[in-house]
Formats: sequence, C-alpha cells, structure tokens
Amino acid sequence: MPRQYTMPSTLFIQLLRLIRLAVFGAIILFAAVYILQHYPTLFSPKSAEPRAVTPRGTLTETELTTISIFEQASPSVVNISTIGRRVNPWTRDVTRVPRGSGSGFFWDERGFIVTNHHVLAGASEAWVRLQDQRNLRASLVGTSPEHDLAVLRILVPFDKTMPIPIGSSKELKVGQSVFAIGNPFGLDHTLTTGVISALNRSIAPAPGQTYDDLIQTDAAVNPGNSGGPLLDSAGRLIGINTAIFSPSGASAGIGFAVPVDTINRIVPMLIDKGRYIRPVIGIGSDNRVSAMITQNLGVTGLLILEVKQGFPADKAGLKGSSIDDAGNIIPGDIILSVENKSVRDMETLLDMLDKYSAGDAIKILVWRNGKTFETQLRLQ
Repeated sequence: MPRQYTMPSTLFIQLLRLIRLAVFGAIILFAAVYILQHYPTLFSPKSAEPRAVTPRGTLTETELTTISIFEQASPSVVNISTIGRRVNPWTRDVTRVPRGSGSGFFWDERGFIVTNHHVLAGASEAWVRLQDQRNLRASLVGTSPEHDLAVLRILVPFDKTMPIPIGSSKELKVGQSVFAIGNPFGLDHTLTTGVISALNRSIAPAPGQTYDDLIQTDAAVNPGNSGGPLLDSAGRLIGINTAIFSPSGASAGIGFAVPVDTINRIVPMLIDKGRYIRPVIGIGSDNRVSAMITQNLGVTGLLILEVKQGFPADKAGLKGSSIDDAGNIIPGDIILSVENKSVRDMETLLDMLDKYSAGDAIKILVWRNGKTFETQLRLQ
C-alpha cells in the first residue's frame, strides 16, 4: 500500500513561525547591543553646537620673545616696489612696467629707508607700502653698490616712523638666534627665525664684485626678503638680508646679511653725501709692478710707487719708488700689513680701508731697505 502523508496542523506551523521570529529577533537584539556597546556615538544625533575650547595655558618664554620682537619691529619694515620704463623702438612710446619688489626699514624719524642697492638697480621709480597699506613714492637719496646698500626717503610725519634699535655685529656669535622680517614673494611682514650659521663670509654675486664680512644665517630668506632687517633676540638690528645661496631660487637655508657695523658706517654717508667715499691714505701702486719687485726682494706686500703730497702717507713720511738713469725701478716703501692684517695687493688694501672712516687712525707695518717699522696714519 502506498505511504500516506498527513499535512502538519495549523498549530504546529504557527509554532515554527514563532520560533523563527524569536531567533531572528534575538540576533537583531544581540547585534544592537554589540553596536551600542562598541560604537556608542554611531546613532547619536549630531550636535549643532561648537565644541568646547581646550584652554591652552601660558605661552612659552621663547614664543613670547618672538612675538614681542615681531610686534615691535614690524611697523618699521616696508615693502618696496620698483617701476622701470620700456621704450617701443618703433613708436618711441614709453611704458611703465613693474620690475620687482623687496623690503626695507626705517633708519630714523626723518623718513629715511634703508634697503639693498640691487632692489633698486635699473629702476626709474620706487614705491613704498607702509604697514597701514599706504603707498608712497620714494626718492633716491644715495647708493653704494660696493656694499649693496641704498637709502630712500619718503615724506611722512616724524611720529609715524619707528626706527629699529641698532646692535653691533662685532658681538655676534655663531649659534645666536636671529629673526628676519620682510616681504618674501610679496607677502607682507613675514617673520622667519633661525640662527647665525657663520660669520665673515664672502660671496661673489657677479664677476668682479665681492661682498665681504657677511653674516650667514639659516633663517628662511626668499625673493622679496632682500633689504629687510635681520634682528637679534633683543630686537636690535644686526644686519640687512642681501642674498641667498639656492639652486632652486628659493630658501635653501643659506642666507647672507650685510652686518650692521657696515650699515651704520655707510648709511650716514649716503644720507649726507649721496654716495660712499672710501677713506684714502694717498698712495699710487700697480699690482703687476708690485708683484714683480716684491718677489725679487722676497717680501710679501704692496710696493708704493707714488706718495701724493699732503695726504696721510706723505704726512707719515712714507716714500714712493723712483727710476734711475738706466730705467731701473728703485723700490720705495712696501706696506706689509694694516692693523696686523697682511696686505697682498691694492684690492686687499682698499678692502681693509673700507672698514674705516675718514679721521680714523690706523697702524701700518712698512718695509724699507731691508728693515721694517710701524707707523700710524690718520685717514682722510
């Protein structure tokens, strides 16, 4: 006989459904409890209120010093924009075109502004933007390409300029903190910090041109920083940012600044006379002749060919060279050193004199007829 199947009762079907619902509900409940325990904020409503600010506490002493230096010095720093003139060769029309920008700072309350010579080189106009965003046309007072320094002037009320306190570059030590303020890439009043990396550096920005006794720093200096001040941790001016060493054209951590002692010596002369006048001792020489004579004598120094009457060398009794009847040179005095620094040629002597001003007294060591003696000159 075939097997017979009976349909499950309605009650049994309903019981199976209840069991399935219970199991499914238990799974959902377990998952919900797990999520709430491990991810409590997942389903919480997002707050529309700002988060509470965590108190910062007091600034560090280093931060307070940096802020104070910037706040005190930045009103003295200006942005300098230069304008050139372009002549159309066909129409002869003259067009004013932007040349570049740099930085500068107030020297005193009379509106004199110090910057780099190369910031203004080739420009026909210079405009100065102050901290209050006023743009004023500046007049050129004087430049010294030998030191990459220039002075501009704007007409402003005396109480509107704030000169930066002056420091001394003779006191500087490698490792000191420094602060550079300027307008890199045209960004107003930017502060960068670093240390003095080296002193008495020399660079040759162009053939036949050398800047000596520069301060090297790793404070970031970029295009537009030129002419801006370099400050010490007392907020004093110790240099003016003048050049960078960088294959890319941007800061590579090697910047150079003209020391403040040079600035403090050159700028007053630019203001008074419009140009730099190197102090002189009143001699004439020739490097080729000097090298030939001193080599034959076994002496290292600079041979004096001529002593100019009435000048310091003449007043000190120095003697020039002469020529005998046979056309031979009779050597005069040979300058061996100035203030204990050896003199090799005329350029070395001029570089040494460049560190002094008219009226300063200097000691020189002189060779004469196989003997040496020391004498003193007062520069003029």
